[in-house]
Amino acid sequence: MIRVGIIGYGFSATTFHIPFIQTSPQFELTAICSSRPDAVRQDIPEIKIFESPIAMLESGSIDLAIITSTNEHHYETAKLCLEREIHTVLEKPMVSNSAEATALIELTQTKSAIFSVFHNRRWDGDFLTLQALIEQGELGNIRYFESHFDRFRPEVLQRWREQPGAGAGIWWDLAPHLIDQALVLFGLPNAVTARILSLRENAQVDDYFHVMLHYEDLEVVLHGSPFCAGPNLRFQLQGDYGSYMKIGVDPQEDQLKSGMLPTDLKFGLEPDDSGYIYNGNDKTPVTTKKGSYAEYFSRLASAIENNEEPPVSVYEAAEVISIIEQAEVSSQSGKTLFLEAGRG
Repeated sequence: MIRVGIIGYGFSATTFHIPFIQTSPQFELTAICSSRPDAVRQDIPEIKIFESPIAMLESGSIDLAIITSTNEHHYETAKLCLEREIHTVLEKPMVSNSAEATALIELTQTKSAIFSVFHNRRWDGDFLTLQALIEQGELGNIRYFESHFDRFRPEVLQRWREQPGAGAGIWWDLAPHLIDQALVLFGLPNAVTARILSLRENAQVDDYFHVMLHYEDLEVVLHGSPFCAGPNLRFQLQGDYGSYMKIGVDPQEDQLKSGMLPTDLKFGLEPDDSGYIYNGNDKTPVTTKKGSYAEYFSRLASAIENNEEPPVSVYEAAEVISIIEQAEVSSQSGKTLFLEAGRG
């Protein structure tokens, strides 16, 4: 059994990690590092609690550390884990700049520990569905892909993501999901054109983005707005045979927030058809595949126990950070930025 320690005890830890660790036969939650020990004890009375990451890492009580602390602490905390050859999962975004990503990759190459970044939305049910449509050739040659993460949040909230700092703003919050999915589907683009803006009154960080990834024979649009009251487009995939459109986000996050466990038979299932294939005048409903964030943890366990590839590699996560930065440069300069690494 893989002994797990979680660093940080906020929304990410309690929603996206602990439910899967506690319901998996391959893992055992043995420790939590948090500045809020009373909150931890109230939820998990028997757990070991540490006030500092170093104390937990050197306690001998964990095999795997899951880092869910704020973005600005990702690099230093991951470095501490890897230096001690503790297997490590790092919440997205991996780090706050490419220099830090490169440093962690170089450190990983000298250690035997598994290191992975938590790009869980590779296992959204609607993303698995459109992957299958592409692989099966249902839409022909794909020429246009649109990926949205829109919300209705017209007022600025008092939380760290909306305060100036490393990795703050909606682009750093949501772009890792959308970019990672695009790179899984199509590889690295040849160029990027971006508009990353602060549109809400009193906004201190960006809250809107419209980013285009340019490929040789394909255009990808990544979009996020705080003014979309719904219905919210999630995906639009256009090919020369037809197009696929999906409304609404994967249900797993809301199910987890409501207290549903990953072991529930209804977990990951869309309640209604919300995806359709359009072909001329025809409209055909598409049953969305069952989403499964648990797959990430299953593959992680196999990587640790059998020395297999991690579910998301640090090299893939570093590519996401690079695209985030390149889009920022494009937005600031008002120009299309051509990428040397393009392999689209």
